[in-house]
Amino acid sequence: MKSLFEEAAKAEIQDRIEQLSDTRNPTWGKMNASQMLHHCQFPLKVALKKEHPSMKPNFLAKLFFKKSMYNDKPWKKNLPTLSKFKVPDQKNFNTEKEALLTLIQEFSEKKNVTSWDPHPMFGTFTGEQWGKMQYKHLDHHLRQFNV
Repeated sequence: MKSLFEEAAKAEIQDRIEQLSDTRNPTWGKMNASQMLHHCQFPLKVALKKEHPSMKPNFLAKLFFKKSMYNDKPWKKNLPTLSKFKVPDQKNFNTEKEALLTLIQEFSEKKNVTSWDPHPMFGTFTGEQWGKMQYKHLDHHLRQFNV
């Protein structure tokens, strides 16, 4: 799995975001492009300690889903989104796009961090796993919009 800590993977994600438009329709799911851009900020904010969602560690999630967060197998279409990460209201496309690109840059600059706070639901991840997980989430949603 590519990592957002790899310069080429980061550039690829940034380029795909630049290809996105506010009129592009998803091939699955209910979010529009602006809502998706806002949604994609949550995991980055959690990693950067800018968001502190109230989630309880979940043994079953750790046991059955943790590895799927960063392994090489793409996530399936229409995976359910936790309610706290749904974006029900309309968002400004350009504002959300710039905010996401800023967070991606900020996250990628943490590539040399050796100690990360635990994920609120899945627990401890290595830096390598955080980088792969962030890439995988962004890739999933950009594929949702065919970019």
